[in-house]
Amino acid sequence: MCGTVYSTVQDQRQHVKSDLHRYNLKLRIKQIPPVDEATFTRMIGDLDESISGSDSSASEDDDEPDDKGGEILSALLKKQAKLSHSKKTETASVEQKKLPQSTAPMFWFSSSTVAEGKVLGIYKAVFPRAEQESPSVSPIEILKKKQLSPTYAKPGAKAAVTAGVAAAMSTKEPHYFLCMIGGGHFAAMIVSLVPQIQKGPGGVEERHPVVLAHKTFHRYTTRRKQGGSQSANDNAKGNAHSVGSSIRRANEAALELDIRNVLSEWQAMIDTAELIFVRASGSQNRRILFGPYDRQVLNSRDSRLRGFPFSTRRATQAELLRSFQELTRVKISNLVEVTPAAQPISQENSAEAEQIRKQQQQQQAKVTEKKLTKEDEAAKLHTSQLQSLIRRSKAPGVLLYLQKNELSANFNFYPSLDHHHAPTPLALAAATNAAAVVSALLIKAKADPAIKNGDGKAPYDLSGDAKTRDAFRVARHQLGESAWDWKAANVPAAISQAEVDARVQREKAEADSAEAQRRQADLEKLRQQDEQRSISRIERKAGTGKSLSATVAAGKSGAEKREEDTRGLTPEQRMRLERERRARAAEERFRRMQGS
Repeated sequence: MCGTVYSTVQDQRQHVKSDLHRYNLKLRIKQIPPVDEATFTRMIGDLDESISGSDSSASEDDDEPDDKGGEILSALLKKQAKLSHSKKTETASVEQKKLPQSTAPMFWFSSSTVAEGKVLGIYKAVFPRAEQESPSVSPIEILKKKQLSPTYAKPGAKAAVTAGVAAAMSTKEPHYFLCMIGGGHFAAMIVSLVPQIQKGPGGVEERHPVVLAHKTFHRYTTRRKQGGSQSANDNAKGNAHSVGSSIRRANEAALELDIRNVLSEWQAMIDTAELIFVRASGSQNRRILFGPYDRQVLNSRDSRLRGFPFSTRRATQAELLRSFQELTRVKISNLVEVTPAAQPISQENSAEAEQIRKQQQQQQAKVTEKKLTKEDEAAKLHTSQLQSLIRRSKAPGVLLYLQKNELSANFNFYPSLDHHHAPTPLALAAATNAAAVVSALLIKAKADPAIKNGDGKAPYDLSGDAKTRDAFRVARHQLGESAWDWKAANVPAAISQAEVDARVQREKAEADSAEAQRRQADLEKLRQQDEQRSISRIERKAGTGKSLSATVAAGKSGAEKREEDTRGLTPEQRMRLERERRARAAEERFRRMQGS
């Protein structure tokens, strides 16, 4: 243990009784490397006289060597503990100079422009790490720099899309690169941080993101009903030899090539991007993006690289746009004050700490509930009940609930800040594509279709399918032009239910006709394939036929030609061929006899 070798057992026993051995034994218990004899002697010499016992008469007594050795060891251990504590203190003081870090995905700010008890949240991922760790830079100043002046769209320009990759290459606007891959789906997008203002329905100005470039791919690479990629299954169980596995392997290679070609094409824009957001679950997907491979574009150690700090769905262009808006929009939330515990809780008591945290949350929830008035509680209950019925498309239930509780069809959901997108039952029904509820609220409950949400959109503008939009137009036809200001509600011209049914029947007939044509084409293709397979099967058994000119040129007799024609046939096939040949000969003779 001490790193020394002795020639005799007596010397070794003497060393075991020494202070050096006992000191190294203490160090070993604390998992500290041992010291040699020269270092130990120097450490004793560095001790203070008060610690070494020079002022202690008891330590000078030759009859108490064990006490002196114990005091030396105690003094050395105390000095080492002080040194280690001072190092930890220095390290802690250096760490305290940085901004406080936490595992929460957002920074929360207070503002005098929002209601009391409300805070503004911004995702940490949009801040570079240098800005997060620098105590001299104010987060407010960083936010001001990120707020860029918007541009106005030209008349007739499509929302959120520019001329294409060629135009995006020449732009110098700050931009993000977003990428998702998983399950054979790949989507990538480069979005400018300069928003574009366009006029929406009713002349309301709306901000839209400007997509500089986008690309999506999909390949069949996931094993049906079993999940997982083909490469992962091959690595776990070995290569499969089915047709489907071969197709999936080929598709994985093609998907990898397509993705890397897109990254190479966009390399100039990716290199100048302020931040890079990537979602790539699984080693195979990360290998496609981060390689290593020749002329690699993305680097897994890039300081700009981020993951999405929230849940995402399938990799599509729409999902990338939603993720960009989620990252760049400010969130409003309620401020919850948590009373700190009296004493810090250690890691050993994590279960107890979790229980205390739950109790504090329950107490805070009780305090929040006490602050609500009876009217607010009733409004909150009506909101939850109505939303549940509307989302399940229970039109009779919605009407009955409004009538039973004497509520207006234009009832505003509570709290209003949490329902700015769909503040009324009609807006929520339109947003959830509940056409039956829309018709019931407009025609029977007389809901106002011109009430707009916090974004300035009418309920008709929130409709996501043709059936829901037709419900508004049918209601306009049944209620009449004088019932509501249909122009302010952005509802197009009225249409009757009969016209809607006729159009639906016509579209269904066209779809059925197209489906019938497709099936007929598929059947014809299958018939031709069967004929081709039958011909190929006969040729494999009997061989390919020869032309008449080649047979005559060879000078073969009739018997030789017949023998060659029947070569490779079974006896039954030869008899059938001979009967057909004789029948044709008899028919020819009979025809000649009638002609003569």
